[in-house]
Amino acid sequence: MYRAPSRRKTKKEFVKPNLIPILDAVFIFIFFLLMSANFVKIYEIPSDVPIISDAEPPKNQKPLALTLRITSSYIEVLTGVPASTMTRVGKNSDGFYDLEKLHEVLLSLKGRHLKEETVIFEPIVDLTYEDIVKIMDATRELRNTDPALFAKDKDGVEMRLKALFPKIIFGNIQS
Repeated sequence: MYRAPSRRKTKKEFVKPNLIPILDAVFIFIFFLLMSANFVKIYEIPSDVPIISDAEPPKNQKPLALTLRITSSYIEVLTGVPASTMTRVGKNSDGFYDLEKLHEVLLSLKGRHLKEETVIFEPIVDLTYEDIVKIMDATRELRNTDPALFAKDKDGVEMRLKALFPKIIFGNIQS
């Protein structure tokens, strides 16, 4: 007598895998990744592009037109239109720009031109990012040890200034 093979008679039930433990593990893994991630804070130093205008400058008022021409051996401080050299700030004995002297020169200029906020950077030589930031900091920041400077605001109230020349414009960025 012929007997049918047993494997044909027994039907195997398809067992679905239990996905809940796998999904739990994935969500826990995502949670730990988010908790261990270091988020980087990016700092921005605002800078404007040069302003081109056909308008006439205001009468009875000489523009300061403060310009810092940065060369490989010194920073030249230029003022006025046409630009004339006010002073040159060289490098110190360590081979770095003398930013303390530059800050003092800019502080004395700010004392005479309280409403002026703009400085033009003209780097003649390739500078490192760190050098540019250090020069920008010496140009923008008023330190706690600096003498207090006061200027009248729009309402005529005297306010203490919080920055030297906060608006920085790069003059020759295509050199």
